[in-house]
Amino acid sequence: MDFTCWFQCINHDCLQKYPISEVVYRCEKCGSLLEVAHDLEALRCYSAEQWRDLFDKRYKTAEWPYGSAVWGKKEWVCPAVDNDNVVSMYEGGTNLFWAERFGKIVGVENIWVKQCGNSHTGSFKDLGMTVLVSTVKQMIADGTDIRAVACASTGDTSAALAAYCACAGIPSIVFLPKGKVSTEQLIQPIANGAITLCLDTDFDGCMAIVEKITEEKQIYLANSMNSLRIEGQKTVSIEIVQQFDWMVPDVIVIPGGNLGNVSALGKGFLMMYELGLIETLPRIVCAQSAKANPLYLSYLNGFEHFEPVTAGKTLASAIQIGNPVSINKAIDTLKRFDGIVEQATEQELADAATLADMTGLFTCPHTGVALAVTLKLIKRGIIKPEHKVVVISTAHGLKFTGFKTGYHRGKLVEVDSSYVNEPIELAADMGQVKKVLDDQIAKRRAIEVDWSMWQ
Repeated sequence: MDFTCWFQCINHDCLQKYPISEVVYRCEKCGSLLEVAHDLEALRCYSAEQWRDLFDKRYKTAEWPYGSAVWGKKEWVCPAVDNDNVVSMYEGGTNLFWAERFGKIVGVENIWVKQCGNSHTGSFKDLGMTVLVSTVKQMIADGTDIRAVACASTGDTSAALAAYCACAGIPSIVFLPKGKVSTEQLIQPIANGAITLCLDTDFDGCMAIVEKITEEKQIYLANSMNSLRIEGQKTVSIEIVQQFDWMVPDVIVIPGGNLGNVSALGKGFLMMYELGLIETLPRIVCAQSAKANPLYLSYLNGFEHFEPVTAGKTLASAIQIGNPVSINKAIDTLKRFDGIVEQATEQELADAATLADMTGLFTCPHTGVALAVTLKLIKRGIIKPEHKVVVISTAHGLKFTGFKTGYHRGKLVEVDSSYVNEPIELAADMGQVKKVLDDQIAKRRAIEVDWSMWQ
């Protein structure tokens, strides 16, 4: 059976189609964003059970390229790419971590953290970038003249683009807002040989420039307004359900910035639902920083209207976006999934991330936003003790050591550090060591008592 996909306008009054190999990001007829559409009738040649069995058989095997948790679903992602042109770093297959101790503290024992940061470049962006760069490699092999691939980024997208382009031998260009990404994120595209431009603006300003640059079709756009990215990112939904033995969680909480990940999450679930692999849909919660909250403000008015905001400086720098490109896709998704949008302050996200770390996690500040929102919804009774909840962790905490160091040294702006844990310098004296240990062990037990207030 031949499986096919194409670009299609998301405007239901338009539905214009374009070949997957065409350099196009918006509908040339109405200006709306595009999505990748699949021939679902062809995919129905396999039963739901056959698809589940096939995906399970391929999962994390050594068979190229199907051991990748993205390319193991190739027929659902981008069947137009030949296996020889797949650019993969064994992405996906990340830990679905049962946050048992954290859950007991907050009164919902079935909380899981999907650790998407346990990936090649340390973020969930690898899931989408493998599809985009592989498609570009296929286009070049078929004779399309593409000189480079470019993106605007708050850090993680640039890292993924640079790494996958380096692997493919394709030049990459990244536009970063000067002084607004962590050192750990900045060095990633530099190390992978990307042309790295730090602009004196914010992400939205970088995005405006990269859209202009990529009007020259020989420079291909890699931001999430390019729906090839969404095809890879949607596999996180399939993988979560697969890891739960094809059972659907009740609630999924995901941090939102440019909002492509929200629509990707929904798309994966809807595809499984339409092809009969699942019978129910989860509730999707989008968590935003209170410093960059345009979707939250729109949610408050029932999505009747949307206004971009000027994003303020936030510890959750990857979602410091005031004019998200994928706003319409995200709103459509949230409406389909009985969605909620909530925000978290700097204090709330920092404390939530640190609390989670003290139960064994190592979270990025964006995951802190999602965890803080989860705690708010638990307190309001929206997330109930019996719910199975998945929090999407979008990046590895090692990319944000400055955030963690600043917290424990009490140096974060707008944050009163509640759980400081600095190293203790002592003389090499047994008496002093024993006294400090006795004091510190007692202090840790007191913290356990304080944590019970979350329940």
